[in-house]
Amino acid sequence: MLALGILFIIIGVSMIIEPSLFWLLTESWKSNDATEPSRLYIWSTVFGGIMFIIVGIGSTIVSFL
Repeated sequence: MLALGILFIIIGVSMIIEPSLFWLLTESWKSNDATEPSRLYIWSTVFGGIMFIIVGIGSTIVSFL
């Protein structure tokens, strides 16, 4: 459980720091021009990153109890 929590935290931080990397890896092939992600996609990826960090912290805390 601890390793999963740490993995979630790492994924969440990387989603917050570089949301365009996730777009490049997962969504760019769906775009006609594939130039850059929309502002909505960047916002939702950052929000998802925050959720990943919260779940990772919660999972880490629970593993110590």
